[in-house]
Amino acid sequence: MNFPLKHAAKILSYSTLLAVALTTNSATANDRFKDVEIKPIKLSDSVYMFVGAGGNIGVSVGNDGLLMIDDQFAPLADKISAALNEIQAGSPKFIINTHYHGDHTGANAHFGSTGTIMAHHNVLKRLASDEQTTPDALPVITYDHGITVHFNDDALKVRHMGPGHTDGDSVVIWSKANIVHMGDLFFKDKFPYIDLKAGGDVEGYRDNVAKALRDMTDKTIVIPGHGDLANKSDLARFKHMLDASINWMRDQKESGIALEDLKKQGLPEKWKDWSWNFISEDKWIETLHKGL
Repeated sequence: MNFPLKHAAKILSYSTLLAVALTTNSATANDRFKDVEIKPIKLSDSVYMFVGAGGNIGVSVGNDGLLMIDDQFAPLADKISAALNEIQAGSPKFIINTHYHGDHTGANAHFGSTGTIMAHHNVLKRLASDEQTTPDALPVITYDHGITVHFNDDALKVRHMGPGHTDGDSVVIWSKANIVHMGDLFFKDKFPYIDLKAGGDVEGYRDNVAKALRDMTDKTIVIPGHGDLANKSDLARFKHMLDASINWMRDQKESGIALEDLKKQGLPEKWKDWSWNFISEDKWIETLHKGL
């Protein structure tokens, strides 16, 4: 029988409605991820990149055990564990969150029950503000400017970069292996998502990419937050797009062109193919307009 939701709300208690919603959301989430494969890409004898759904995962393996950077979505936790165990048995001792978004921290509760999560102070603040976040999902070690983890014969430098993608971004640098995990300060060949409501900053984002580039060599392997494995040249091209976008928007705003007219006009042709399903050309123009 069909009847308006307001009538259904009178029949079902609030708790019943909530239970139905949570069950539906859980079933939908599990269905969404049921065909996802976690694919390991070997970068060195002790470093891997895992690709699945959500942010790319960095993994350190060796005599000290397992360390993981980001952990994608909660429904993928068992698949991620299985992929880890194919490389080296055991659970990660440490989990580093590059920022708080759910596609990078969704499996925190699973891995945090046996390992230690670390992140910038603001990641803890934002995760803890969500009443659905369980204690196991929260960072135990937090830092301001950064921390160095001496693990598997390397020094992993975890550096907070200042406001950019969010207000809690970190990059992770393997000193010996010459590998950098950029978190969501790098969307390879795509317009980035800059979360302005979570302390993100357009110019700060560009400046943080510039900081990361200065510490790289031509042989640096770059793990992007999203997209294929990359190198310094790929990140430099990304930074060039950011520079061009920012300069273009500044010129448009100085000319007094309205946002809707800017969308109709569009970005210079050179950058149009950087649009994708999550950050379209219109969305990127909106972000630039509001952020600048």
